[in-house]
Amino acid sequence: MNRARLLRKKATDTERILWRHLRNRNFAGYKFRRQHPLDSYVLDFYCPAAKLAIELDGGGHNYRVGQIRDRTRSEFLASQGIIVLRFWNHQVRQELDSVLKAIWFALEERCPPKPSP
Repeated sequence: MNRARLLRKKATDTERILWRHLRNRNFAGYKFRRQHPLDSYVLDFYCPAAKLAIELDGGGHNYRVGQIRDRTRSEFLASQGIIVLRFWNHQVRQELDSVLKAIWFALEERCPPKPSP
């Protein structure tokens, strides 16, 4: 079984909560992928049209090693034209509306509506 598929099967509760809102173009018609492999990384959620990655972080990201790894990953993704939104797991559980608004604003910024002819 490949790594991305294994991660999808072992999704955290917060990943499942957010995925319910992002899957099947439920979120303003934007297509998201879950556990999307890219180079040596697997992105928690990825919207190809907006080149937007969403990462959910637990306590392990609080330590210096995790912060360095996250920064290196974000720099690599930026070099590919991808921006990363990071949320703590507790934000998804306790402030879901704010998380969804932040995703919405990032999508609108990355994919502005096309003017009508």
